[in-house]
Amino acid sequence: MEQVTLKGISGARGVGTGTVYVYKQEAIVIEKRVITAAEVEAEISALESAIQLTIEQLKAIEEHARATMGKDEAAIFEAHGLIVQDPTLSDSIKGQIKDGLQSAAAAAEQTINTFADMFLAMEDPYMRERGADIKDIGDRLMRNLLGMSPRGLAHLTGEVILVAEDLTPSDTAALDKNIVKGLVTASGGPTSHAAIMARTLEIPAVMGLGDISVFENGEKAVVKGTEGEVLLHVSDADFETYTAEAKAYREHLQVLKESATLPAVTKDGKEILLFGNVGKAEDASHACHLGAEGIGLFRTEFLYMKNDELLSEEMQFEAYKKAVERLGGRPVIIRTMDIGGDKELKCLQLPKEMNPFLGYRAIRISLDRTDIFKTQLRAILRASAFGDAQIMYPMIASVEEIKAANAVVETAKEELRAEGIAFNEDIQIGIMVEIPAVAAAAELFTPHVDFFSIGTNDLCQYTLAVDRMNENIGHLYQPLHPAVLRLIKHTIEASHEAKQIIGMCGEMAGDPVATMILLGLGLDEFSMSASAIPVVKNIVRSVTVEECKAVAEKALTMSTASEIVAYAKSILAEKGL
Repeated sequence: MEQVTLKGISGARGVGTGTVYVYKQEAIVIEKRVITAAEVEAEISALESAIQLTIEQLKAIEEHARATMGKDEAAIFEAHGLIVQDPTLSDSIKGQIKDGLQSAAAAAEQTINTFADMFLAMEDPYMRERGADIKDIGDRLMRNLLGMSPRGLAHLTGEVILVAEDLTPSDTAALDKNIVKGLVTASGGPTSHAAIMARTLEIPAVMGLGDISVFENGEKAVVKGTEGEVLLHVSDADFETYTAEAKAYREHLQVLKESATLPAVTKDGKEILLFGNVGKAEDASHACHLGAEGIGLFRTEFLYMKNDELLSEEMQFEAYKKAVERLGGRPVIIRTMDIGGDKELKCLQLPKEMNPFLGYRAIRISLDRTDIFKTQLRAILRASAFGDAQIMYPMIASVEEIKAANAVVETAKEELRAEGIAFNEDIQIGIMVEIPAVAAAAELFTPHVDFFSIGTNDLCQYTLAVDRMNENIGHLYQPLHPAVLRLIKHTIEASHEAKQIIGMCGEMAGDPVATMILLGLGLDEFSMSASAIPVVKNIVRSVTVEECKAVAEKALTMSTASEIVAYAKSILAEKGL
């Protein structure tokens, strides 16, 4: 039978070979019926018992994950346990039982779906995956309510390529990299928990494959994680070749990890800053463990989104202080709340808009609601007394916005001085460059900030007029598009002309294919998902600035993104990177 190549999205790099195991779970079927008033107490009692069992199961999973993957990866299950115990969830379910006369299982299903759908509708991949967290918790709770067996993969043996519609965090916690040699999912992407855990466990993964009905249990398969491809019906000779390649890649990864703490310095002596992107303070330690020299993006919006009420200054201060202290004096760039668009808050009613991504969001909300903005700024300023905390404004489009935001910072500083509260008087303030207007006129903005950080996710989206989550036009979302590269080049040049350091915190910063081009354009700081740091650092340490400049110059002569990608990949291949 002829070899078949299936295309998906790269979730974790590397090559894996094994026999297919298609993971299917018994579907949850909940009877829709109206209960009687006399049954209400029994249903509430059943809910409370199921919640307690869920808490116990999550605690066991957390302990297993801590032992096999480390405390940072186990933290997600601690968070799941806290969500299950949150009165907001249980009270909402009980309300559906009492007022709606629904069974506990039906009430749980409705409540979980309401909570999860808010996150799942968001464009930001990081936030969307929080909806998957809530779905996972709900799945476990409902199975416990119905007396069903919990999900699980502990029974796997041999060397398998695990294929599933999707994997929950609970599923991935049970993965054993000595057994699971490759991972394939129909849905999800590089920010899904399945992808994150696969990278942590160094299991090659391909996500978002779509139709997985072509897979049959027991057949041989090859997962090419770096390319986002899966091969079926591979000849015995090719299978052996890929198995040897997989072994070589694992050995290469080990070398990269051992050198993770080495400085990110090019062969001709140029020091490059490699930072991590995080969503909570606990992620900072993991980023540093993999070689991060700072945090280039602390996404603060998730702190707001998981709470029913607006966060107090004290709650925010403790979160920022924890991250700053964990970095031990290294920079922590804290982005002010980037809400609106696809990021809704339960605690703040935002207007429905025809075009939310061009509407009331991010800095525009902050400058409209200066009470919320100043509270956050005070918390960041207070954290700056404990380390190198920095402030970054998102979605800036004009100099007027920077001036208005800085005025609120000054008001916050005046208040703290009057109250005798310590903070860094010289705190650094920067902006995200994600709107083409700023990139095109970057030299007008440098006098008003201390640094730029290029947010390529939105910069690409706005420059190319492409919704990257729209499957019909997803192929048009091209970070290495010539127009995007020219905007990046102009922004870097303007920043350097002002003698300022410039970074990048979009997904492009962690893409090895783009590394040499960005180095050649003069980018000073790359901030990325922690798992990408060792690979990017290896490239940095293996090249010279001069050869990267030549690569960037040639790339800028090309007229299509596909040409640029192919060229950049060929250079990496020549260097064995």
